[in-house]
Amino acid sequence: MIELGVDHVGSVLLSEQGWRIPELRSTVEQIQGAGRKSSLIPLFASVEAISASIDYYHPDIVHFCETLPIKTNADGALEKVLKRQRAIRERFPQIALMRSIPIGCPGLAEIIPSLALSAAFEPLSDWFLTDTLLGAGNGLSNDQQPVNGYVGITGKTCDWTIAAELVRQSAIPVILAGGIGPDNVESAIFQVRPAGVDSCTLTNKTDTDGNARRFRKDPAKVNTLVQRARRAFNQILI
Repeated sequence: MIELGVDHVGSVLLSEQGWRIPELRSTVEQIQGAGRKSSLIPLFASVEAISASIDYYHPDIVHFCETLPIKTNADGALEKVLKRQRAIRERFPQIALMRSIPIGCPGLAEIIPSLALSAAFEPLSDWFLTDTLLGAGNGLSNDQQPVNGYVGITGKTCDWTIAAELVRQSAIPVILAGGIGPDNVESAIFQVRPAGVDSCTLTNKTDTDGNARRFRKDPAKVNTLVQRARRAFNQILI
């Protein structure tokens, strides 16, 4: 991925019990040694476990991607997430924090308070990353995400109109994610004007049935995406 020109490389910690992985720490060191940014993505909520993993890996960025409450004042749920991120910010002021902001698929995005959520997290974040929250009927359901309780890796595009508005109103850089692949990355950049793009599912290898294989990147797809993304960003800057 480094040789292909990827600037930020994300590493996922799947379990609070099994987060200490020497090979992954070597990977983080290799990323940083090449002058790129390492992003650590913990799929658990314990402040103590997240803190221990930061002490062990020393990433450049910690990426929080748990699903956020649709109703921002529901039973203090949002404040609990804010409190957790605030605790990490205070403990590790040298680490950049990235926050995933959920945006619905086209046609369902209006019922998610994406912009209000971003306003709440902006003082505690250095980066935003948009990602797609899947819908269920006329509503949205957190437990229908590919990883229960976390937003992302859906392979589905979010509403780019909402994403573009987030870019316009945000004082911090916004990375566009959610169904980004080689075939749509240029149009996504032209429409949303993000600070960068992120791709998971649509640059993964696929099995014999055409389904994406999680954590297995396809170098050819990544190369095409990087080249097309750089071309689009260069055109925007002209």
